[in-house]
Amino acid sequence: MEKQQCTAQSYTARDTTIRNRKIHIFKTSCSAPPNEKKDCDSLKESNETHGERYHRRRRSSSSDEPPSRSGLLLLVAGLSFSTRLYKIKEPPHVCWDETHFGKMGSYYINRTFFFDVHPPLGKMLIGLAGYMSGYDGTFPFSKPGDKYEHHNYWGMRGLCAGLGSFLPIFAYLIVLEASHSHTAAVIAAALLIFDTGCITISQYILLDPILMFFIMAAVLSMVKFNQQQYRPFSAPWWFWMVLTGVNLSGALGVKFVGLFVILLVGLNTASDLWRLLGDLDLMLVDFGKHLLARIFALILLPVFLYVTIFAVHFVVLNKSGPGDGFFSSAFQSRLIGNNLHNASMPEYLAYGSTITLKNLRIAGGYLHSHWHLYPEGVGAKQQQVTAYLHKDYNNLWLVHRQNDTNSQWGAPDLVRHGDVIRLEHKETTRNLHSHLHEAPLTKKHFQVTGYGMNGTGDNNDLWRVEVCGGRTGDPVKVLRSKVRFLHRATGCVLFSSGKTLPKWGWEQVEVTCSPYLKETLNSQWNIEDHINPKLPNISLSVLKPHFLEILMESHIVMIRGNSGLKPKDNEVTSKPWHWPINYQGLRFSGVNETEYRVYLLGNPVVWWLNLACLGLYLILVAVTSVAFQRGVNVSQKRRELSLVLTRGGGLFFLGWLLHYIPFYTMGRVLYYHHYFPAMLFSSMLTGITLDFLLKMADLVLPALFCEQLQRVLEVFILLVILYSFYLFHPLSYGMTGPLAHEPGSAMAKVKWMESWDF
Repeated sequence: MEKQQCTAQSYTARDTTIRNRKIHIFKTSCSAPPNEKKDCDSLKESNETHGERYHRRRRSSSSDEPPSRSGLLLLVAGLSFSTRLYKIKEPPHVCWDETHFGKMGSYYINRTFFFDVHPPLGKMLIGLAGYMSGYDGTFPFSKPGDKYEHHNYWGMRGLCAGLGSFLPIFAYLIVLEASHSHTAAVIAAALLIFDTGCITISQYILLDPILMFFIMAAVLSMVKFNQQQYRPFSAPWWFWMVLTGVNLSGALGVKFVGLFVILLVGLNTASDLWRLLGDLDLMLVDFGKHLLARIFALILLPVFLYVTIFAVHFVVLNKSGPGDGFFSSAFQSRLIGNNLHNASMPEYLAYGSTITLKNLRIAGGYLHSHWHLYPEGVGAKQQQVTAYLHKDYNNLWLVHRQNDTNSQWGAPDLVRHGDVIRLEHKETTRNLHSHLHEAPLTKKHFQVTGYGMNGTGDNNDLWRVEVCGGRTGDPVKVLRSKVRFLHRATGCVLFSSGKTLPKWGWEQVEVTCSPYLKETLNSQWNIEDHINPKLPNISLSVLKPHFLEILMESHIVMIRGNSGLKPKDNEVTSKPWHWPINYQGLRFSGVNETEYRVYLLGNPVVWWLNLACLGLYLILVAVTSVAFQRGVNVSQKRRELSLVLTRGGGLFFLGWLLHYIPFYTMGRVLYYHHYFPAMLFSSMLTGITLDFLLKMADLVLPALFCEQLQRVLEVFILLVILYSFYLFHPLSYGMTGPLAHEPGSAMAKVKWMESWDF
């Protein structure tokens, strides 16, 4: 015990000696001659804690800024909300994709199941806004141009406009946190407030303003959290990190594009952890706490919230609807009103049964036929056989023995593995048929048709039944058995390719006979509906899937549906290189001079300024990096400005890259509005870049005039943005009269590019 006390005293004495020595050195250095005052300041800074140094620099960097931060924020908020909510009810008819997302909001109000390629949160919020504002969910949203009449559509538009109004506010706060410059923050906010494209895309019932709200909220939370790095595990530190995770789940819950902001936050988190790992003053136990905190707040919490969104989605949409056919038979059995819900049917397939066959490939469709024939030049001109994604009377088939046309009147013998059968289409009485003609789209496969009449046909109508994993004599079970149909004459197997037929095929899914016999989901089918009054029924309630099964199936269907999207008739698609240059917009409403026209197009001054600043930013970063590498002596203020450019600007440049470059790799159809999340980051980068240039003006101009010149240039930039908005605001708020390319049009003077169609 005495030894421990002695050791403790010796450590205390040694620490006191070292501390006194440091104070003596510090006082000696501070009494040095004036030409060594710089070294004294440096030493004084080294004795500050990280937090003291951070707050001192932040105060010094903001000392020349106006103190009325709250006043500027209120001004930004007022302008943002007023520009988005102005004429929110105009036009009083369905515009562009309101057809889809307004209808989906109605489905939530009516609790009707539907299919969409995007996660459900955005549509759920739209439906909730409609319900809260008195909309009853009865408007059909059939096509663009349909009048809303007495229906309360303003609540759904108001939600989108309200969330879109937060984008300039978030941009102001994000840039202010990243640069500590009101000038940079105001420029970034002004670019978004007065951008006609941002206004237009925020004023209608769309997912984009909801998505961008969560993206910007996630970035703001992340930046706020970064500012708390010297206060670990404090209440604000936890608040901003948890809020970041919440917003990440929101972004992904609206669209899969939310993955890009998740990647941005992930890279920032990895960089932060790498910095902590290199801090030798931080014990590994404390580093482990940091790591676990981030795993909880930025991984586990967002995953839990994302799964919860789908849980609510499945609970609310519990009624059968137009999306049933995209999902498996077991999935459909949970939907009220579906013919499989609490249904009972014969367990085993028998001759004489009426059935529907569903392909096991997700969105593979039901085996289907109709009276239409294949056109000239597409195989034999016989009756079309397709796969159809929806419930339909033309999905029904009768099961016959190979030589029996009236097996429905015979004994209910079971169909077994290895049997040869004939399938007759109930509506048209033609047999399922194949031959050596090539398939319409998959040229290495054979064509499948409907042939014969009232049971007459030929040997090309015969199919051998195989239960996957079964043996000769095994019966075919409804829903449970995976079945293949081998064409007896050619040896090929009935196959759903997943490819969409042209208009002559009613854009249904191609069905072929594949000579490649490897077992795949495309060649496997299950019996879904089964009618045979001579057989006993069983309940299908035991086949309902678990939550994780339907969650997984939903994601597979969404991903495949997303990758297979094709443009609609007369729809303007675009390529990624079109977007930054504002090459072409989208018509939201109206096509002639008598209609109320709304055109989605970014303010060209804003977009081209953003494009120029992207290139300018890279040049400035290269120049400053070379200067620092060469040891150029600059003031502390300029050094801090350069750090803001590289770090704050680098964050926005990375955000722009992550939200733009991936579209070059996508095979799906692309539209102009896909660029708007990237445009948000580009605008914030422009604010920082222009602010850096303005504050570096004293490098080439006398210091006496720099401050006044800086203010003049700030006002000039804002006035140019405001005037350009005045010129182009009819694009957002509606145009009437002749089109821009016609004589006497008021918009002719602002049609700066031939590709603009307003």
